[in-house]
Amino acid sequence: MWFDMGFQLISIMVPVIFVIVLAVFILILVKGIGTWSKNNRSPRLTVDAVVAAKRAEVSHHHTAGGGAGACGGGVSSSTWYYVTFEVESGDRMELSVSGQDYGMMAEGDRGSLAFQGTRFLGFQRR
Repeated sequence: MWFDMGFQLISIMVPVIFVIVLAVFILILVKGIGTWSKNNRSPRLTVDAVVAAKRAEVSHHHTAGGGAGACGGGVSSSTWYYVTFEVESGDRMELSVSGQDYGMMAEGDRGSLAFQGTRFLGFQRR
């Protein structure tokens, strides 16, 4: 009797969890496409700006198998780089940049910031 109830519960929960995971995946995909589309419709602007702040976000991923870890797994990491620019009006915007661009900028640098929506296009230091 308990076995039958447990089996019924699992047979209901597995499809529900699958639908939730699928819905979250579709939501993330739609949001990403929306941001990409909005950026493409935005004008390309070049403004005077100062590098106000920099930050890096590191994410560690544990992988199963194939690695040199004690349990046969491995660890990898991903780093995302962000720079906050302050424009003449005093407004600030944080943009995602490549590691190479991140390394070429220092807080306090002044120059011309080129961007399109939330997409960083470049920064020319003066």
